[in-house]
Amino acid sequence: MDRLFVPNYVLLEDVASLLEEGREVVLAPRGNSMLPFIREGRDSVALRKLDGVKVGDIVLARLAGRYVMHRVVAVEGEKLTLMGDGNVGLKEHCTVADVIGTVVWIVRGNKKFKPGRGRLWRALCPLRRILLALYRRLI
Repeated sequence: MDRLFVPNYVLLEDVASLLEEGREVVLAPRGNSMLPFIREGRDSVALRKLDGVKVGDIVLARLAGRYVMHRVVAVEGEKLTLMGDGNVGLKEHCTVADVIGTVVWIVRGNKKFKPGRGRLWRALCPLRRILLALYRRLI
């Protein structure tokens, strides 16, 4: 199957529209911010627009004209704190209204599975730099 690479600013506006219509959209994510659980070139993700956002959800959000797919690490009313699983300290902030969709499936080859809540990985945040360095050497 051929792949078409489209710049995020073009593609993701259409993705947002499809999600608002209640459709499910499958994307091949780019970047390393969700390592080791979502890997560029290996995985795809299925997104849906869900009611409510919870700690542990992996969301696609619009932040100041760019898009990120990160895990929600804190919810305070309408304010969210996001952090990529592959990040060691960088946190970003947005609102619930900035969330375009939530990852409901991770697709790897012919298998699909529900993303975990990331409880253990979030608890291991102080060791993340070491764990990610080991992971990168192994892949």
